This record gives sequence, structure tokens and C-alpha cells, in this order.
Amino acid sequence: MTNSLPKPSWRQLYTNPNHFFAFGFGAGMAPKAPGTFGTLAAIPLYWLISDLPLALYIAVIIVGFAVGVYWCDRSSRALGVHDHPGIVWDEIIGYWITMLWAPAGWGWIVLGFVLFRLFDIAKPWPVSFADKKVSGGLGIMIDDVLAALYALLAMQLCVWGWAYFA
Repeated sequence: MTNSLPKPSWRQLYTNPNHFFAFGFGAGMAPKAPGTFGTLAAIPLYWLISDLPLALYIAVIIVGFAVGVYWCDRSSRALGVHDHPGIVWDEIIGYWITMLWAPAGWGWIVLGFVLFRLFDIAKPWPVSFADKKVSGGLGIMIDDVLAALYALLAMQLCVWGWAYFA
């Protein structure tokens, strides 16, 4: 993140819930690679929800996406920067989507992290299209959801391959 972009002060981060959640509880304040730090912040939250029944896990993702659209929109408007690099709630939701149906274990957690970051950074079509064409909070969130769907598919192929060839 360049220093020329406005970002909330630490005081604003902890007193404005839109900034607090959009910036991933502070993970997005990292001076370098805030998206990576936002994805790292998703891991302990994933542990908290990973044992939920599937329907409830999906409901958490849907609610997290919906409130994320609001938080990210409000935070980006307050900062005057669409899709500010420090806004990382989209990475948190993206990681949770990637980990849908993932087996338990550190190896799978790390693989999900790597796959999601790969697709989020590479932005294959239609991720790149959504990133450029959809604005507001929905635009901030939707490209990471699409990247997560690629990562989810890749993860499930790895799970299948591991089960098949092991």
C-alpha cells in the first residue's frame, strides 16, 4: 500500500465499526501486502466456524458477505478510495469460501491460503472483469468471491487427488 492513500488512524479504526471490520480488525493496516495479512486474519476466524454444520457455515458466509458489502462501501466512501488496499474483509470471506468442504488439518489450511491468494492476485476472468466494472461495496466484495470460487474448485481437485492417489 502506498503512503499516498488515505487510511484511517488507529483511533478511527477502533472507534468506527465500518473501518474496524472492513480493515479486518486491523490486519489491513499492514504497510505491505495488506491482502495477505487480511487472509491470515481469516484463519483463526475460520477455526471458529469450521466445525459448524454446513448450512450454518454457508449462512455465516452469506451474512458476512452482505454486511461486508455495507462495511466496505462505507469505509471506502469515508476514505474516498474505491477498493482501498487496506480493506480486507473481502479476503476474509474469500478465504472462508475457499475452505468450504476442506478437510481438517494444517496442510489444507495452508493450501487454501496459497490457492486463494494466487487467484486473488492473478484475477483470471471474470474476476478481473468484476474488479474493473463493479463499483461500491459489492464491487469490493464480488471479485474476491469469484477468486474464491476458483480457489475452492482447485482445493476440491486437490482433495479428490489426495484421496484418489493416496
